[in-house]
Amino acid sequence: MESLLTVSFHRPLSPLSVPSTAQLCSSPSAHVLRCKAFKNVERLCSVRLQEQRQNLRLQHVKRSITLNPRHDLKYIVNSASGHSLESEPPKTPWRSVQQAADAFYRFSRPHTVIGTALSIISVSLLAVEKLSDFSPLFFTGVLEAIGAALLMNIYIVGLNQLSDIEIDKVNKPYLPLASGEYSVATGKMIVSSFAILSFWLGWVVGSWPLFWALFISFILGTAYSINVPLLRWKRFAVVAAMCILAVRAVIVQIAFYLHVQMYVYGRPAVLTKPVIFATAFMSFFSVVIALFKDIPDIVGDKIYGIQSFTVRLGQEKVFWICIALLEMAYAVALLVGATSSCIWSKWTIVIGHAVLGSLLWSRAKSIDFKNKASVTSFYMFIWKLFYAEYLLIPLVR
Repeated sequence: MESLLTVSFHRPLSPLSVPSTAQLCSSPSAHVLRCKAFKNVERLCSVRLQEQRQNLRLQHVKRSITLNPRHDLKYIVNSASGHSLESEPPKTPWRSVQQAADAFYRFSRPHTVIGTALSIISVSLLAVEKLSDFSPLFFTGVLEAIGAALLMNIYIVGLNQLSDIEIDKVNKPYLPLASGEYSVATGKMIVSSFAILSFWLGWVVGSWPLFWALFISFILGTAYSINVPLLRWKRFAVVAAMCILAVRAVIVQIAFYLHVQMYVYGRPAVLTKPVIFATAFMSFFSVVIALFKDIPDIVGDKIYGIQSFTVRLGQEKVFWICIALLEMAYAVALLVGATSSCIWSKWTIVIGHAVLGSLLWSRAKSIDFKNKASVTSFYMFIWKLFYAEYLLIPLVR
């Protein structure tokens, strides 16, 4: 028995190389002690295999914890094993409120919330024709649209997290569901409540462009994430990109512009040059976001079989495709600005897009693909360019 145990510690074990207990015990010459020894060996194999899988998961998780101060060891341990290395400080009512607010902040994916709010404000301004259009009715209509859209935004990002808990334990262990701060039941309650509130607000407002924007976003956001037959479209790279393009490029630009144009001002539905430009430009940007968001998440996507473009083509190739698409969009924007008959609009659009294009190229040359923090930081830089574009769009004339 000693020799058997010694071998088990000094030689790699494989479940295929260990005879089954039944075989050994059924032999006429088998002894009771030998059977017990092999049972111990089998149990040891099982324990060591589980430890190896756990260590592999921890290695992948640790690689993703470098960018945000919140992404500390506590989230690694919670997401991988359900236990924290840190002793929790005494809880007070104020600390509980802070922790709840911080968890919800991370759950809401704030960069998407900011992008949604900015985009609605920006395209709403495209409907303004004269100074008197800035009326209480305008501001009320914009706030109603932002409120309903943000509720739907949180439903969509929350549903995505509910569907990706195991993947996020590798890619984003700081998210509340992946770290264990939120239970699945809590996540379901939040996303259900926010979807209902979004539709309720859209219905109460009475704007059909707004309601249809919410409904289509709900359908595409659900089909993108939910893991049921024929859905979970995020598994398919082209379909996933089309979902994001439809929401971020088409629905946001056209539906929310029509909300202000038709519902707030009571004017006919006319798509102006700035609206067409915004839709075309954001189509490029939405494709870039759809492609780029998977670059930092390649490890978890590979493990769980998400066939993103990054998994299929590699990080570096997808990265430079994104850069090329954005630089093409900036070049088109320069031409649009240069052909404007409005002098102040011409120079603002030309100079603004030239500066953004230069910043993009300069930053792209310094990326380190081996460093996940560098890749994730660049992804957030893409979102900052996204915000900046919405500051320029209302100036297109």
